Amino acid sequence: MKLTIEKSALLDALQKVQSIVGQRSTLPILSNVLLRAEGDLVSLTTTDMEVCVKTSVAAEISDAGGTTLPARRFFSICRELPAGQVEIEVDAKDVATIRSGPSFFKLVGLPEEEFPPLPEFDENSVYSVDQVVFREMLQKVTYAASTDETRYILNGALLSFKDEKLTVVATDGRRLAMVEQEIEFSEDAQVDLVVPSKTINELIKTLGEEGVLRIRVSATQVAFDFDQILVISKLIEGTYPNFQQVIPSQCEERVAIDRETMLLAVRRVSLLTDDQTASVKLNFGSNKLELVTNNTEIGEARETIPVKYEGKELSIAFNPGFLMAPLRHLDSDEIFFELSDELSPGVIKTNVPFLYVLMPIRVS
Repeated sequence: MKLTIEKSALLDALQKVQSIVGQRSTLPILSNVLLRAEGDLVSLTTTDMEVCVKTSVAAEISDAGGTTLPARRFFSICRELPAGQVEIEVDAKDVATIRSGPSFFKLVGLPEEEFPPLPEFDENSVYSVDQVVFREMLQKVTYAASTDETRYILNGALLSFKDEKLTVVATDGRRLAMVEQEIEFSEDAQVDLVVPSKTINELIKTLGEEGVLRIRVSATQVAFDFDQILVISKLIEGTYPNFQQVIPSQCEERVAIDRETMLLAVRRVSLLTDDQTASVKLNFGSNKLELVTNNTEIGEARETIPVKYEGKELSIAFNPGFLMAPLRHLDSDEIFFELSDELSPGVIKTNVPFLYVLMPIRVS
């Protein structure tokens, strides 16, 4: 294999694929990036056996072929090369010679045959979503996914293609975030997918600012195809809990609050909490909300903010971190807090199809 490529293009491609490469992989090949040169493109692929990322970039190909090179070391070399053209030549023993200006490197690789093959996908089930819309949907829910490995089905986000809309849900059992978007797909293409959080975070990082994302599905894997980038992920097997059951069917009180004002107030009063007693008490009164934290070993904090509310006086406590999470990821100026009593879940809604269910904390 022999090719010439612009340093900036090569570096950009490597940055898109190298983040999923583990530092200490049990299989040496999983620490490598697969390079395959043919036509006028060179493709770069990495995998950790759960997530696979592939991208292609234009290059001048003298001899087609493929090899695998240590991803992080190859990236480090390319980053330090002088600007301009990079010439890469690989011999029959998978030793790569890298030249750029006065710089010369030899890097020992492994045969491309050792690299895990990419799965095949049925083209009948393809879903198209705007990239920006999909990224925003993921950002609005992914923080609510569980990190408890004993509840593996919750270690990701549910993508539900049903009833002419895409519903994305994440929950850890104490809170739940859900967002919906109408999209077109055939009635026989209805499906539920549970995508691991690692894949979700990779997509948030790499999705573009425009263009269409194509989603393809197999029995055990899902592929996200956009902007010369292909992200393939294993699906989390199992049945996702019936999330509709935890969404309150009705509420007694509804409060309109400025999102940014609420976020800053919660952040300030939570300065006097610790991990053991992390709760902030919300006291709702006529057109005002008082936020209180009280810790006998640390101290006390109070703040009052204006709200649109004429209902009964109501007090309820929540985990401040859980309360701030959706406020950070929403872009609506105003949120709506729906409540019934101090023991029932609170629900945050906006003027878009989003909701966040949060279990209260019992305090004396």
